[in-house]
Amino acid sequence: MDYQPDAACPLDGVRVLDLSRLVAGNMSTHVLADHGADVIKVEPPGKGDPLRDWGADGISVQWKIYARNKRSIVMNLRDPRGTALLLDLVETADVFVENFRTGGLEKMGLAPEILWARNPKLVILRVTGFGQTGAYAAKPGFGTLIEGMSGFAMKTGFPDRPPTLPNMALADMVAGLYGAFAVMTALREVETKGGKGQIIDLALLEPLISILGGDAAIHHVTGKAPMRTGNRSLTASPRNTYQTKDGSWLAISGSMQAMAMRLFRAIGRADMCDDPRYATNAARIARADEVDAIVQDWVGQRTLQENLDFFEATEVTAGPVYDAGQLRQDPHVLSREVLVEMPEPEAPGGVLPMHNIIPRLSETPGAIRRAAPSLGQDTNEILEALGLQADAIAALRDAGVVA
Repeated sequence: MDYQPDAACPLDGVRVLDLSRLVAGNMSTHVLADHGADVIKVEPPGKGDPLRDWGADGISVQWKIYARNKRSIVMNLRDPRGTALLLDLVETADVFVENFRTGGLEKMGLAPEILWARNPKLVILRVTGFGQTGAYAAKPGFGTLIEGMSGFAMKTGFPDRPPTLPNMALADMVAGLYGAFAVMTALREVETKGGKGQIIDLALLEPLISILGGDAAIHHVTGKAPMRTGNRSLTASPRNTYQTKDGSWLAISGSMQAMAMRLFRAIGRADMCDDPRYATNAARIARADEVDAIVQDWVGQRTLQENLDFFEATEVTAGPVYDAGQLRQDPHVLSREVLVEMPEPEAPGGVLPMHNIIPRLSETPGAIRRAAPSLGQDTNEILEALGLQADAIAALRDAGVVA
């Protein structure tokens, strides 16, 4: 798939200054950039955003995906001249994103009041681990700490094994999606109601708690905290992964009563539909070991494809458990272009697979318009748009203010 540099997108005209590092802020601005926002990554001299170091086989894979559609300018914000240039850029922006420790922006001489003095309508997204207020406001908040504290790790994994942390930046990614939504909400207040700019106080902790379900309510009602159940659900049975005859894995969900009954009839166990030990969801949850053993016995006698064909014909909710390589070959993923291969000279075959634009808008879709920028790739272009002449930019570069 080729880049679409001239594609019209719904957020054309929205400018975002992104001073964030690593994941959550980059995820927020990634979503905005995919839908047309002009996201300018303001990076420090040297190595730039540490996300550039997250890769495989020497290729900055994460950067190339989550910095696509963005521009890069290098500014030394420890130099007053760099801060002055940033404030000039603030006048042209709609959104300002940062993830310094609480109070960090103020120490840099860039407190919200200073930003608003230059641009009263500026929306400021502040991303921290624990928020701008509260007992832990001053603590650094890496995603791993949040995934532990939120309750996620304690309820993830198998009951006879340690709490399990996700092997990807889950807390940051979830917060990033919330951040993009919050930015659009705040922009609507500015654009349609004549409102002023405001601060979005986005803590990594709260979004992750919000997607864990009613765990606090369950604890309040029962006095017990939901704990690790492996692949099983606390609310439905059968629900698990089952190994097939050829060593693959199948996921099955009987989350609705009718679906569980359909499954039992399909595998020749219609007797279970009337057996009080299995006839209700509550009974099945209490006997989850027995239910899983019955389903596993049936699935284990057939290959993955045989299982898939059978359950599709009988309209039972079952699907394959893929790794990334298998996902890339799935006919649905291919036909819908869930993943797209974008030009990338550093990658094997000159392309790099990445997820397509999410979500898909019918009338004003987003587009992948440009590759992730090299460090400082757009410095000159951005400064020239501010009115700086080539000799002035060269002098700033020589002084280490920009790069």
